[in-house]
Amino acid sequence: MSLLKGTCIIGQSGGPSSAINASTYGAIKTALDSEAITKVYGALNGIRGVLDDNLIDMGQEDPDELALMKYTPSSALGSCRYKLKNPDVDDTDYKRILEIFKKYDVRYFFYNGGNDSMDTCNKISKYMMKNGYECRVMGIPKTIDNDLAGTDHCPGYASAAKYIATSVMEVYHDARVYDTGMITIIECMGRHAGWLTAAAALASYKGNGPDLIYLPEIPFDMDKFIASVKEIYAKQKKCIVVVSEGIHDAEGTFIAEYANKNMTKDSFGHSQLGGLAAYLASVVKDETGAKVRDIEFSLLQRCAAHCASQTDIDESFSAGKAAVDNAIAGVTDKMVGFERAYVDGKYVCNIKLFDLTIVANTEKKVPIEWINDTGDGLKQDFIEYVLPLIQGETKLTKEDSLPRFVNLKKVKA
Repeated sequence: MSLLKGTCIIGQSGGPSSAINASTYGAIKTALDSEAITKVYGALNGIRGVLDDNLIDMGQEDPDELALMKYTPSSALGSCRYKLKNPDVDDTDYKRILEIFKKYDVRYFFYNGGNDSMDTCNKISKYMMKNGYECRVMGIPKTIDNDLAGTDHCPGYASAAKYIATSVMEVYHDARVYDTGMITIIECMGRHAGWLTAAAALASYKGNGPDLIYLPEIPFDMDKFIASVKEIYAKQKKCIVVVSEGIHDAEGTFIAEYANKNMTKDSFGHSQLGGLAAYLASVVKDETGAKVRDIEFSLLQRCAAHCASQTDIDESFSAGKAAVDNAIAGVTDKMVGFERAYVDGKYVCNIKLFDLTIVANTEKKVPIEWINDTGDGLKQDFIEYVLPLIQGETKLTKEDSLPRFVNLKKVKA
């Protein structure tokens, strides 16, 4: 196979994380070092940057400054939540993307994101093939929700899990300071998959964890929940509960919607969840008369670079690198993923490629067999799955004891 020469575009999409920039940096650095790729462009605000011809020249950035991306949280190139229509219904956006690709001689396209981002990647890939334009398209996974199909785990998840476990352990100690009783309800992200909330079980594994953990994989029973809280509080005068924002009743209604019937939706039709812990706290207070505190980790869990996993950062970088290496070697229409292995009893992460069609819009949930029989905790299987992923303290650069994050010049193409 002859070497395909041309420029590349790299974009980021969806919710940020502590590791998405590590993946993007892995792709950018590898592309800049490649003789096949003549120019490396970053699309500002994801696919919107392509549509709006809002590209920056990554080759104009200082290499040392660019390297700081590896430990900078959130999305350095900016993000978006823009849903491409089905090209058979409306191909306006696709014609524009092809126009931009031709303008800059784009032969490589890398998109770094979660479920919806892989859907975008898949649609663009198929459109380019259908129209006979040679462009190798690769998806680079990113989602703290850890719900992409195929891959053993997702870049960004481990760092968020580590933050949740650490924070729950800290809350555990704070909630036990006074001799008076208190119930604490903590809300974690996770719409349909409970991987993030499950991470609270790591705190229990270390003896400083919650009494109850509720994931969206199992329907939430309000009466059973209240009875469990009352029983624990009666015995201990303390009770800590961790809930996923996406827990729902047997009919599928989000419990968060009990308090807010008019939730706004994003362009992908997803309800803007939140406020669940506050709602449950009010219910529990009415039922018990106890002092109740609600805590919503919110954005903190996805941007806590100070508490990131070095394993996560290294694997995230390798995912970006693998996307570029494979594309140059002739691979297209794939997402880079991870396959778990054990060598001499030690965890090893291998790169594995997955078809974009399989990955797009398919959610991987916490296995039901990993959830305890009462539906309010996790088994050892989950601990063994997640523990290797959170290992290692990062090499985050600091100045005056504060993080030194990347500051891109963003020179327009």
